[in-house]
Amino acid sequence: VQLQASGGGLVQPGGSLRLSCAVSGLNLNYYALGWFRQAPGKDREWVSCANSDSNDGGTYYSDFVKGRFTISRDDAKNTVYLQMNSVKTEDTAIYYCAADSGVCSNYDLYDYWGHGTLVTVSS
Repeated sequence: VQLQASGGGLVQPGGSLRLSCAVSGLNLNYYALGWFRQAPGKDREWVSCANSDSNDGGTYYSDFVKGRFTISRDDAKNTVYLQMNSVKTEDTAIYYCAADSGVCSNYDLYDYWGHGTLVTVSS
């Protein structure tokens, strides 16, 4: 199983960025897909999650990204995305994608993890 996150980089405050996570080795019909992040000197925190269509297909967001970030998944391409709009300096972090055989959760107990991609928000 591999999860490969990409799309990170330097973006100005107020700008946009789209992260991608390519998943291999899993049947995504049965997995929730989530994004977490870890800022320098802080604990890892949950950002967003999308349930599989075999569950409710629902999407969920932490309060600090709700209305700015959008998660989506393309199971045919085995990929999950995180569209980041109106980014703020406090969004600077390493972003990790994760997969879990259950339903969405904001606990970092997912079954599989990618290595992360760095997002830096700075002018």
